Amino acid sequence: MESSVVLGEKEWFACCGSVKFAKEMAAAGPFSGYLESVGDASDIWFNKVDVNGWLEAFSAHPQIGESPSKTHKSPTSAQWSKGEQSTALATATDSTLQELYEWNARYRQKFGFVFLIFASGRSSPEILAEMKRRYQNRPIIELELAAKEQMKITELRLSKLFSANATTASTTNTQYASDVTNARDRESHISGHFVAVKETPAEKSTEKFTRTRPPITTHVLDIARGSPAAGIEVLLETWGDNQSRPLFGQMDSSHNWMLQGSSTTDKDGRSGQLMKMVDVLSPGIYRISFTTGRYNPTGFFPYVSIVFEVRDSQKLEHFHVPLLLSPFSFSTYRGS
Repeated sequence: MESSVVLGEKEWFACCGSVKFAKEMAAAGPFSGYLESVGDASDIWFNKVDVNGWLEAFSAHPQIGESPSKTHKSPTSAQWSKGEQSTALATATDSTLQELYEWNARYRQKFGFVFLIFASGRSSPEILAEMKRRYQNRPIIELELAAKEQMKITELRLSKLFSANATTASTTNTQYASDVTNARDRESHISGHFVAVKETPAEKSTEKFTRTRPPITTHVLDIARGSPAAGIEVLLETWGDNQSRPLFGQMDSSHNWMLQGSSTTDKDGRSGQLMKMVDVLSPGIYRISFTTGRYNPTGFFPYVSIVFEVRDSQKLEHFHVPLLLSPFSFSTYRGS
């Protein structure tokens, strides 16, 4: 049996520069290796670290094309940042570096934080093109993307951390420490905050599958203000008539909708638990509703309801249904 590796907050902080993340990882450990730690890391980053913690982690990174500060809070993190940007620096010309400097400043002025990207193995022209593309995003969308990029970087650093701390050679860990391509491909671990993904087992045992959070969650983002929307009541219901379906253009019978739970969004725009914890989500029609009129009495929508279907093949998946709200429009999505 593989022995567990005991790591402190200092080591976790080197992987992700959020104090909250480091504390939560130290409390969740010890872990037997990389594969066991990455599920907890993703859950902590997307579900326990708030927006301020995200910004704290972003600020721990140097701008693309620049060297980390010599007074960095984590020398290990600074060393890793330098290595992660090595390809970009090796492929940069004087003109490319100047353009990176100008776009870094432009990006920070618009969004308020450093441009974050999984830079390992990427050239300067490639990174610059991506920065220009993402500059067109709305701030709240860019915040989401930056959080995902941070998780990719964290995953790579976790593999380095366990490789460095392994007491015996581990084929699995060294594979993850050296294989940058695999680090990019593991995006399924880091998209759970905004899209539906397979759940990570909550227990350390690989023999038992248990969810780490309810199967349906949401958060509300005020895209007009560029901030989370707090104080919005959220209701989750299921269609209770197995012999019929709610149809477009027909009045729904209120007695057919069965309340699963309700909550109110917190300062980060996240709702509390809307349904009980279950391993297998019952297939069927679900409706999630938001009291948007109370949040913005002068807005266009007194409330917003989103109806979606969970199929039998999706009953082990997690469904995160975010609401992007402004006074006169709203949108939602679920990634594939």
